[in-house]
Amino acid sequence: MHKLATELNQIIQNENPHVFEMLSDLGKQMYFPTEGILSQSAEAKNKAFKFNATIGTAIEKGKPMHLKVIQDKLSAYNPSDLYPYAPPAGKPELRKEWRKKMLVDNPALEGQTFSNPIVTNALTHGLSITADLFAEKGDTLIIPDQNWENYDMVFNIRRGTTITTYPLYDENGLFNANGLREAILAQKGHGKAIVLLNFPNNPTGYTPNAQEGASIVQAILDGANAGVNVVAITDDAYFSLFFEDSLTESLFGALSNIHERVLAVKVDGATKEEYVWGFRVGFITFGNKSEALLKALEEKAIGIIRATISSGPHPSQTFLLDALKSPEFVTQRQEKFDIMKNRANKVKEVLDSSKFEDAWDYYPFNSGYFMCLKLKTTNAEQVRQVALEKYGVGTISLSDTDLRVAFSCIEEEDIEEMFHLIYDAVKDVEKQG
Repeated sequence: MHKLATELNQIIQNENPHVFEMLSDLGKQMYFPTEGILSQSAEAKNKAFKFNATIGTAIEKGKPMHLKVIQDKLSAYNPSDLYPYAPPAGKPELRKEWRKKMLVDNPALEGQTFSNPIVTNALTHGLSITADLFAEKGDTLIIPDQNWENYDMVFNIRRGTTITTYPLYDENGLFNANGLREAILAQKGHGKAIVLLNFPNNPTGYTPNAQEGASIVQAILDGANAGVNVVAITDDAYFSLFFEDSLTESLFGALSNIHERVLAVKVDGATKEEYVWGFRVGFITFGNKSEALLKALEEKAIGIIRATISSGPHPSQTFLLDALKSPEFVTQRQEKFDIMKNRANKVKEVLDSSKFEDAWDYYPFNSGYFMCLKLKTTNAEQVRQVALEKYGVGTISLSDTDLRVAFSCIEEEDIEEMFHLIYDAVKDVEKQG
């Protein structure tokens, strides 16, 4: 094992042996190379006053070399903020601004100890880094039965973890905190559980309320008190899109410093929050009482970035940083939120009109991009195909009964017609027998 990895491991073990136990074998071996090319280039950047021949980029007349055909389209930006490599951890000023935004959006973080956000190549990359650090064969990922299918790719197929699910909703249509607690306590023999919380939930668009949120935190705390080391991941991909009767903060704040056996990991990004899906800018943040431990985990995460993509795209980080600093950012973001909320409200208005009650029920939703129909009489995949082929309406079948509808991409005035067409597809399938 590299001496830098050994040093980081020693820090983590000294600060919190439970967190050290959470690391995968790969996580234990990871480090950020502070020696060699990167460190020598950094030293030259500060001291090479004559010629700096260490950088793997091209320079022309003191500026990064670039093509006019590209720069003409991006003339509002300095070439230095576009073309050079971004640091592996991301632009320092962007990390600072995102941390400030986290504190504004999550008042529960005030007074908590958490790391500086590290820039990732959007959310999936952040989840992948987390899986590399903490997940491996023999571990269990705990997620609700309503979940994003890519979790299986990231944690099971890539890292060999077993996936355990519990029903998302209880008998009252609320978050099933008891199911989560039982799934965590079932890992007492192994001594470790990876819990992934995704609110607003994909695919149902559900976010727990404050009381449910407290129950989730208590379930994780009960597991920790029973001797289970819990890696508590909040996938906050759709954060801020909270429309009614729900938490308006990430549970990361409540989990960050809660117990020595709990490590909170926040994975979020601008992708959905700021409506910049193609920018591919996300963040990963760790929560723990020990600053030294957090720094060591940062080094390991940055080491994974260095070993995989080297660093994230520079232009999109620059664009996002400018947006976050703009005085118009908050107002424009609110305008888009209002559009999304109106679409969600329209969906509920249409579905609560009793016009479709013979065809489906719907799962509780109050946030995010999606909602799910629960079909009563027909197969979801058959309905999906008829809706698509005959009526030109695209939906996602998730099971025999569940059909996901993304209202995020449907204009408010078109929502009622869309559901009427899905209803027509249901009736066609019924006729087919």
